[in-house]
Amino acid sequence: MSGAPGPDHEQHRGSLRTALAGLTTRGRSFLAAGVAAGVCAYVLGQADLLRVGMLLAVLPLVCVLVLHRTRYRVAGSRRLSPARVPARTEARVQLRVDNVSRLPTGLLMLQDRVPYVLGPRPRFILDRVEPGGRREVSYRVRSDLRGRYPLGPLQLRLTDPFGMCELTRSFSQYDTLTVVPRTEPLPPVRLAGEHGGHGDGRQRALALAGDDDVIPRGYRHGDDLRRVHWRSTARHGQLMVRREEQPQRPRCTVLLDTRRAAYAGSGPDSPFEWAVEGAASVCLHLLERGYAVRLITDTGPAAPGLEGSGFGGDSPDLAGLLLDALALVEHSAEPGLSRAYDALRGGTGGHEGLLIAFLGTLDAEQAHLLSRMRQRAHRAVAFAAEPGAEDGESPPATLREAGWTMVPGGPGTPMREAWHEADTAMAKGLDR
Repeated sequence: MSGAPGPDHEQHRGSLRTALAGLTTRGRSFLAAGVAAGVCAYVLGQADLLRVGMLLAVLPLVCVLVLHRTRYRVAGSRRLSPARVPARTEARVQLRVDNVSRLPTGLLMLQDRVPYVLGPRPRFILDRVEPGGRREVSYRVRSDLRGRYPLGPLQLRLTDPFGMCELTRSFSQYDTLTVVPRTEPLPPVRLAGEHGGHGDGRQRALALAGDDDVIPRGYRHGDDLRRVHWRSTARHGQLMVRREEQPQRPRCTVLLDTRRAAYAGSGPDSPFEWAVEGAASVCLHLLERGYAVRLITDTGPAAPGLEGSGFGGDSPDLAGLLLDALALVEHSAEPGLSRAYDALRGGTGGHEGLLIAFLGTLDAEQAHLLSRMRQRAHRAVAFAAEPGAEDGESPPATLREAGWTMVPGGPGTPMREAWHEADTAMAKGLDR
């Protein structure tokens, strides 16, 4: 009784065809020469030539069969150090190969697949690996462009001693390297009325909240009468007391303009990249100063992993979340900043505290929208990556009249200098 071949048989036939497809140029040349010699021997009746042809044709086929039946049990792993690296900085990738079988391996060629922006594809030749042994190799990658890049899968190339056949076997695992924007350490200036001590900064943040922002609750037996909130008592018709005061962190919203029409050029040294790196530097600096930070762009909130209003709490990896979001920021097709205004208006019901914007080229409509954003912030600073014309009716002049502190920037301007200039401008009252 005959029937269809089973799955194992089909897999065996498929792998055998793969092995035959792995014949190198040398192997194909030997096979073609052997066939040609056999045909000539048959036509000319030369037995010796037939033997030579059979030898030439059989040798690559034997190599294919031996390599096909090779059953190496090899485990491969990869380790990134670090997994999150700033642009134009090298990361080290360590590869490890373990021979988990009872047989030694032959000559192995190890290669890892990497995107072309990270450099050439690394290749290594590994000598015979003893049973239970391991080999470790490493290479370095570097990118001038932000982004998230996959590394892998790891590939092993097996070859026979004569170089007739070559097979490639891949591992399924891969890792991701995240290239984040470069950041600069910024000087500890006193933006938004912040004073030297950390506690003073929080007290100032509490002082910014008016008496109307107090959330009272009903009186309970044993509550201190000194905590009675008389205005709420009169409004609700029952005795109301103030809730326990909770320390409130100063808030800051960082606005990054990503509109494609707002920037000229692209690449690592473009004004857009300067704006992205500036936003990253400011976010990290304010987090270190104890601020609750959120990041928005002209498309809305840039870090969807942050819940609620978008302001970061005490998450230990909040800086990493913001850097990961900025690593993937690209130009948008948005015509204006209306969605950023909606995100700013819908984030909280009260005061925004400090508002810092990194802007490209503006028109009169966008300048008017930013003037409305200024009304929701205690202090507002705008860094212009694409400085516009300075006349009485230009968008920068409109923003200054609305209370923004305008600081010119762009490629070639260190962010720490622009940050210090913003502090100096505020101290002189230029934002009024």
